[in-house]
Amino acid sequence: MILSHQDLLKAVKEKRIAFDPPLEDYQFTEASVDLRIGFRFFVLRDMPGFKVSLADGIKPIADADFSRTMELKEKNEFGQTETFTLELRKFVLAMTYEKVTMPLNIIARVEGRSTYTRVGLSMHQTAPWIQTGWKRRIALEIMNHGLLQIELTPLHNPFRRLQKHLPN
Repeated sequence: MILSHQDLLKAVKEKRIAFDPPLEDYQFTEASVDLRIGFRFFVLRDMPGFKVSLADGIKPIADADFSRTMELKEKNEFGQTETFTLELRKFVLAMTYEKVTMPLNIIARVEGRSTYTRVGLSMHQTAPWIQTGWKRRIALEIMNHGLLQIELTPLHNPFRRLQKHLPN
């Protein structure tokens, strides 16, 4: 079952589903919520000669130290918004700004937006399910399949501006 807008609001009000920090009104849509990208990004390092065998399980991958972490600030020392540029054909893991808490009887699904797909951005290639009992941020699997560099801006939600201009 997909929760409607009213069901989502009720579940949050009853604290069955929680977001930390709390979501703003504009983040609730008809049957979903728009989470924001946070400040932490994990980039795969170039590791020539390193081969991953999925038959060996995840441990060799975890032991390989194959990523670098970048922690952005909301503003740099000049007061400018910090962004992460996702280059063409590159992949990054980005943590959501919001920590999500799910009850033991509901799972959630992470999806991208078709608006972003139009410029080649895809989200969540392999693990779209947020399991019951989840209590942390979500790692977003973001890939730039397009022909343009894409700036990822923490806390930014382009739909906020769009919704202000839509008729009621």
